[in-house]
Amino acid sequence: MGFLESFVDSNARRFLKRKDSDAGEAGRALEELRSSLHNELRTSDGAKRQQQRFCGPVVAMSFNFLVSVGIILINKSVMGKVGFNFPIFLTLIHYAVAWVLMAVFKTLSLLPVSPPSKTTPFSSLFALGVVMSFATGLANTSLQHNSVGFYQMAKIAVTPTIVLSEFVLFRKTISCKKVLALTLVSLGVAVATVTDLQFNFFGACIAAIWIIPSAINKILWSNLQQQGNWTALSLMWKTTPITIFFLLPLMPWLDPPGVLSFKWDQSNTSAVLISALLGFLLQWSGALALGYCSS
Repeated sequence: MGFLESFVDSNARRFLKRKDSDAGEAGRALEELRSSLHNELRTSDGAKRQQQRFCGPVVAMSFNFLVSVGIILINKSVMGKVGFNFPIFLTLIHYAVAWVLMAVFKTLSLLPVSPPSKTTPFSSLFALGVVMSFATGLANTSLQHNSVGFYQMAKIAVTPTIVLSEFVLFRKTISCKKVLALTLVSLGVAVATVTDLQFNFFGACIAAIWIIPSAINKILWSNLQQQGNWTALSLMWKTTPITIFFLLPLMPWLDPPGVLSFKWDQSNTSAVLISALLGFLLQWSGALALGYCSS
């Protein structure tokens, strides 16, 4: 009996020692991975490699598609059922929440390092921040005054505008295969939304004006990421304060009066915050997608 107990006790000790050893190895591997990731994020080249490693083109575009559908529906609900009829102020809230989230990432050392300032002139970042304020603000204004179908039709018009702008500015052409693919996608969206084309004159004017800054916005995002070695989050961190600054003067022009009298109860506040979170994800996913392909 004593021999059996000794045998069991000896095997139990070996088993526990092996488990402790395995746990120690797993802990060291996890710490090495965390340290490696942290070191990678401390350089712009490393951060770019990590972005490409964890989020390829298919993931980025799928992510952007899902978030785009979600935010259109929630924003339409916020400006309709909830009664938050202030599209520019809603956009301002989006960017303010995004900046706070990125500030938390930066505090936790999770925000990728920006490329050296000498590689990208401040004028390029400034121009992108300004264009973003008009592109996003006018997009939400268009969504408020038009149906989802008409809003999507206006988005279709952005694509040929981008192609034309890139040709005029950079003498850049695209292949016939890309033209065919873009045409088929545009036709598909048009067929899907043709039964919901409600709009008014003011909404149509806003949609038409929005097309130009939206196209320029995508071109600038794509060029800075592909040529300036920027990651999506680092570029967002640099340009968001500029965008917020230029959204402020747009509010008196495009938002109706009465924003201070809006009822901020739990339900309404939750809806606006969900919209803001999706706004952050939309900007991030859109930047990721533009980082892999031509705008």
